[in-house]
Amino acid sequence: MRIRAVKAGLSIGLLLCALAVVGQASASFVLLPEPLQQAIRAEGLPADAVGLWVKRVGDPAPMLQLNPRQSFNPASTIKLATTLAALSELGPSHVWTTEIHATAPVRDGVLRGDLVLRGAGDPGMVSEEHWRMLGALRRTGLHRIEGNVYLDTSHFYLPVEDPGAFDGQPLRAYNQPPHALIVNANALRFHVMPDANGGGIRVVSDPPLPGLQIVNNLRGVQGGCGGWQRGIRYEVENGVAGSRVVFAGDYPVNCGDYELLRTAITPEAYNREIFRLHWSQWGGELKGDVRYGILPLDNGPPLLEHESRPLGDIIRVANKWSSNVVTRLLALTLGAARYGPPATVEKAREALYDVLAGLGIEVGGMVIDNGSGLSRHTRITPEQLGQVLQAGWDSPWRPEFVSSLAIAGLDGTMRRRFGDGPETGRMHLKSGHLNQVSAVAGYVRNRSNEDMMVVLLVNHPSAHQGAGSRLQEAVLRWVHEL
Repeated sequence: MRIRAVKAGLSIGLLLCALAVVGQASASFVLLPEPLQQAIRAEGLPADAVGLWVKRVGDPAPMLQLNPRQSFNPASTIKLATTLAALSELGPSHVWTTEIHATAPVRDGVLRGDLVLRGAGDPGMVSEEHWRMLGALRRTGLHRIEGNVYLDTSHFYLPVEDPGAFDGQPLRAYNQPPHALIVNANALRFHVMPDANGGGIRVVSDPPLPGLQIVNNLRGVQGGCGGWQRGIRYEVENGVAGSRVVFAGDYPVNCGDYELLRTAITPEAYNREIFRLHWSQWGGELKGDVRYGILPLDNGPPLLEHESRPLGDIIRVANKWSSNVVTRLLALTLGAARYGPPATVEKAREALYDVLAGLGIEVGGMVIDNGSGLSRHTRITPEQLGQVLQAGWDSPWRPEFVSSLAIAGLDGTMRRRFGDGPETGRMHLKSGHLNQVSAVAGYVRNRSNEDMMVVLLVNHPSAHQGAGSRLQEAVLRWVHEL
């Protein structure tokens, strides 16, 4: 009986807490301007499903709030916290260094030993940078590698991660886990191109990895252009002979070219193929294979050090284009810088909390998880995210931080929002989108040329089905009209 009484007491307590939250939300709701109340009602959203925080820069307090201290899943708007912490701690000129070592002397252009690439999680290592790096290696005089190329990823110590664990889509580029020597976020861009004479359809990958086989079973038809992936079915088959990608389906040739960004192979296989591709393009030879390994401690200075683009450029990729891989690499880099290598997920989380707290942001109850927002566990309040915006505005790196955000109607994830309306170019925003989650946060220059900070978080079964984006536009337009 006593156990039942305790359980009953807990249930009543939880119910009272829930009713209190709903009551507070309702009380805050009626204080909102009538146009915003109407916008929320129009989407059929209950008051406790919406978090709103709006503050004019320079004012001592927000001008309006709804559920400011209620925890929400912020989706990709949490990238604002991750990128600001990395920018504040490391500075905009921070670079990542990829070291290339030789285990034996290079004589007459020949290495009769192994080459070791030691990665530090360069978030900007794309095809062009990798090609430039191997060009610089070739200019050291090295021509032929008699041994193997080893990939040293010991700067990271990460658990094995299933890229399909989040939503069952392991071939999507946004799901790829971080890697100390990742290239192109482990993704391939496939170009589907109907022949001009209508005789067939070509499929070409970028980069053109030599060991990846493409099987093209696409059939050209006449039809509409609005179908999912224009009717393309994409599959990856892994066998003893390696991986191959298969394209099938009816493709509407009257719709022109199409691009598909997907992954196909592991980071190890990707590194192997892209090293062979770029090394051969520079006239280099490799007799061995590309494998994982760790550089001996007494190996001496590197043969080459390749520096990445600076962090001030990298955060634009994280925020404007909402790159999950880049943002996760920023968090891991921050963890290693603050607590020493190897970088771990735990170090990254603690470093983020510590740096944000040092910026005056309340981190109690905040759950950052992997730092990218691709998570069902991430939590933050509208007030906390507003504090991130305030800290970014007060930062000496304000220009770098604000310019990393997508500009409404012009670029990034906001390029198709607001069209040619008066809001175009006057909002720097970070959006977020998951099933049942819609979010936006950033800076708005209103019609009175005042700078406003805005946070809108919606957690509701209909949030991702249009209700969230329509409410975003209503709120942002209202702020712009002030």
